[in-house]
Amino acid sequence: MGVFIDKGNRNFRDVRNSDFVDKSALINILNKHIDTEKRFVCVSRPRRFGKTLAAKMLYAYYDRSCDSHALFDDLEIASLPSYETHLNKYPTIFIDWNSFSDVDRTEVLKVAQNKIVADLKKSYSFLQGSESLKDALTDINQQTGDQFVMIIDEWDTLIRDVDEETQDNYVNFLRSLFKSVDANDVFHLVYMTGILPIIKTETQSALNNLDEYSVVRPVKTAKYYGFTRDEVMTICQHNGLNFELMEHAYDGYIIGSERHIFNPYSVMMAVEDGEYNSHWSKTAAFTTIERYIHIDADNVRQSIIRMLNGESVIVKITSFRNDMKTVNSCDDVLTLLIHLGYLSYDPETSLAHIPNNEVAGEFENAVSDAGWDEVSRSVADSLELLNRTISLDSDYIASAFDRYRFEASSILKYNDENSMACAIRLAYYSAASYYKIFRELPTGKGFADMVFVPLHGSTRPAIVVELKYDQSADTAISQIHRKNYPASLAGFSRQILLVAINYDKKTSKHSVLLESLNS
Repeated sequence: MGVFIDKGNRNFRDVRNSDFVDKSALINILNKHIDTEKRFVCVSRPRRFGKTLAAKMLYAYYDRSCDSHALFDDLEIASLPSYETHLNKYPTIFIDWNSFSDVDRTEVLKVAQNKIVADLKKSYSFLQGSESLKDALTDINQQTGDQFVMIIDEWDTLIRDVDEETQDNYVNFLRSLFKSVDANDVFHLVYMTGILPIIKTETQSALNNLDEYSVVRPVKTAKYYGFTRDEVMTICQHNGLNFELMEHAYDGYIIGSERHIFNPYSVMMAVEDGEYNSHWSKTAAFTTIERYIHIDADNVRQSIIRMLNGESVIVKITSFRNDMKTVNSCDDVLTLLIHLGYLSYDPETSLAHIPNNEVAGEFENAVSDAGWDEVSRSVADSLELLNRTISLDSDYIASAFDRYRFEASSILKYNDENSMACAIRLAYYSAASYYKIFRELPTGKGFADMVFVPLHGSTRPAIVVELKYDQSADTAISQIHRKNYPASLAGFSRQILLVAINYDKKTSKHSVLLESLNS
């Protein structure tokens, strides 16, 4: 058994012995690339979205040194026509750049090629000298006719946070492998995974012969990385977990045509723990990209605040060069956050949003560390504001909004009901841990400005918020009753709390009326 070639299927066997969600139909997509002009494939997704698991599965499927029928015969791929055609048919090379993490990045290419070629020599004894990987593969092909499947996991490890020379050397190494005149003779298929898509040179990919499937352009691979809604519902049913709480914590990613993709690592950790905690900090620390949120500071700041309020923002993704060193604008920053999984992106509308409560917690930490005092104070005080609202302390609520409006004026325009709603949603930021929050939810005979629906198992009241600008809190509370907003919330909570807020521009004061109803 080799280190890089002829590794066998042990790693995927271990995966099958654990909780496994069948994504094997991905193999059928890749089989269609074999021995075509599109035989070079790169898939990029955020951390912990199943890229490495897929790589293990593909290796076990293609590797000639083993028989993997027992691992695949009960999976979806076995029912598809290409299954037997390519099962365990090819010499397969697996490279995980993370396995060279202890090597200086300027030396990784040299060290890696020496080790891979040395491993190839165990299977092809006629290889002599210290050839480059490209030369070794070409020699093997010319002497034996063997063509390879090559799987590269975390392809972009060597270009994240490195100097330009190291980055260029690595891209040139890949170019020499995959764009040489004999590359089609050497490879049946090349499959690479990473967080970032291939670096762009000006407007096109530096490796423009690769067929790319990214988080913003997944095409037919959308459902094979991350868990779909139906898959998570099945997981919850099998493990006695509440789907609504799982959805609130880990759903929210839009990937291509898939409108509900869950972070699979967090879902499986919730299954293991039996709790819906945040696991994001275990997969990536926001501090690694904290410097980027200060680029084009005002626009980035405004965009993040709007998204913390549950809004979406338009992002132009085309200017980003897929390079963490070339980040120059707000659009570049937000596009990077999309690729890293901190934001979700809808390609139909070009809108980005914070996907779920788990990731929102990371933004909360980032805002605090970034020195955004006005926002971090509001976030820190928001739980007290929520508790005082539930206890019907209208005087506290009014004075809190007066204070917050003054602090928020430097970051949010506060001159109409829409901007007022944005500021008040941020003031109630902590409510997102206990409620699903809706803006302009259809209720009764109209649309309530804000509605807080308690999550499953919560004993907190449902909350209906009506906002007025230069009118009165009495007007707001009357509208709630006249249009019967509480009617549609009767099944969600035994208690419904009505919150009527008016802002008087002349006095810069808020008036608040609170009322509790039994549903």
